[in-house]
Amino acid sequence: MSASARVQELFDLSGRVAVVTGASSGIGRAMAGALAEAGAAVVLVARREAELACAAQQIRDRNGEAISISADLSARDQLPDIAERCRQAFGPVAIVVNAAGINLREPAEEISPASWDRTIDLNLAVPFFFAREFITEMRSRAYGRIINIASLQSSRAFPNGLVYGASKGGVCQLTRAMAEAWSAHGVMCNAIAPGFFPTELTEPVFSNPEAESKLARQTAVGRNGRLEDLCGVTVFFAGAASNYITGQTLHIDGGFTAK
Repeated sequence: MSASARVQELFDLSGRVAVVTGASSGIGRAMAGALAEAGAAVVLVARREAELACAAQQIRDRNGEAISISADLSARDQLPDIAERCRQAFGPVAIVVNAAGINLREPAEEISPASWDRTIDLNLAVPFFFAREFITEMRSRAYGRIINIASLQSSRAFPNGLVYGASKGGVCQLTRAMAEAWSAHGVMCNAIAPGFFPTELTEPVFSNPEAESKLARQTAVGRNGRLEDLCGVTVFFAGAASNYITGQTLHIDGGFTAK
């Protein structure tokens, strides 16, 4: 095999099946598209059926394989059924991207038990319980990839972000614990911590030109993120190139955390 063929193989996801939650928009949608372009058959999961179907069709329009499954991941008793629907689409699942999330942006004094539980459940509990639904098939093939979504708030505090930050700090430790539990069986577990990207969750920031500009100046490269900036690392963590990398959180933030 030539050197160029070997390099291509490291990033080739042909024959792999990926499931991406939160895939109807933003980061999840961009990551699903990247996996499809690398050859994976992708199952897109989110609540909003119309947006999800549009995302899947966009992948098919580019000659990729994709199907959408509208589901509420917060209904924990439904996770086994959702996982089975994912398998029925293209076969055993090798890659799970936990991109579904919520950020309610509440002052500490206004956080209710309900909003606390909702945030911790979707951002921290669901990634564990949903990914665990696929561990048996990953272990049986000695190959699996779990990619969680952390945040700048995994390690830094932002105004009105107490619960979100707590949940995303937990994602980093969850990722390490998943790696300890499953990587000996070929299941690599890593997290991506995005900086500021234009998504529905960050719309309050990007709708304010002054705030957007201030955040861009805080990065080392001088700009905020573009969704395509996430594509390379997504394919890297999903493929053979990351065979000896697990339990890690990689900041994709233009050097925000370096300053």
